[in-house]
Amino acid sequence: MSTSITTRPVQRPAPRAHAVRDSATMLRRNLLHARRYPSLTLNLLLTPIMLLLLFVYLFGDVMSAGIGGGGADRGEYIAYIVPGILLMTIGGTVVGTAVSVSNDMTEGIIARFRTMAIHRGSVLIGHVVGSVLQAIMSVILVGAVGVAIGFRSTDATALEWLAALGLLVLFAVSLTWIAVGMGLISPNAEAASNNALPMILLPLFSSAFIPISTMPGWFQPIAEYQPFTPAIETLRGLLLGTEIGHNGWLTVAWSVGLAILGYLWSTSRFNRDPK
Repeated sequence: MSTSITTRPVQRPAPRAHAVRDSATMLRRNLLHARRYPSLTLNLLLTPIMLLLLFVYLFGDVMSAGIGGGGADRGEYIAYIVPGILLMTIGGTVVGTAVSVSNDMTEGIIARFRTMAIHRGSVLIGHVVGSVLQAIMSVILVGAVGVAIGFRSTDATALEWLAALGLLVLFAVSLTWIAVGMGLISPNAEAASNNALPMILLPLFSSAFIPISTMPGWFQPIAEYQPFTPAIETLRGLLLGTEIGHNGWLTVAWSVGLAILGYLWSTSRFNRDPK
């Protein structure tokens, strides 16, 4: 006597739902990790705040001489410098992403993830989304310090504020993907921090602190043709009503280009890296 057993096929989630679920899990993991080890985020956050206070209260009177034909006061210099500091905050925050990715690669957790039935790209997506959220929260905190010391944006409309937020998110996404790639190629956390150092240094060589026209002639092209300067000028235009000109589309071009480059670089490296 034979007995037949009828089995029902296992219902698996759709690939897209599977990817979203795993990415959300990885995002939660990264946010919990950042909450448990806040020292790195705190150190990166203190840098732009200290620079903001330093340039406003120690160098403000001297630096403001180059603003508005030399007739700017400290309040006008605060308005000038805060947009640059906000974008510098994003550059500093993503350094932590490079370090975190490098730690995951060298400590063996990624090798364990590779043996589990999870969506492969969810590991990187969790890092990217978590980093962008941390960057925006850091921008809000630094912006609050700017408001506390006198920054005001009374002429910006609700649409301009929304566009400014969109610019910050887009710029954060682009730099985060580049930082992920830097973390993947780094043999340890120290190397990742050093590789991502240009994210902090580039704003220093931009129009964040003084107008490009006041810089030496040979240095002006370096300051003008880099991703931070058009982003800073666009953010100033949205918040302060200054002329944006061609900086708007340059910012979008830089951001989209860096995001695509960072994504292709990171995914290619992650998919073939045996570490």
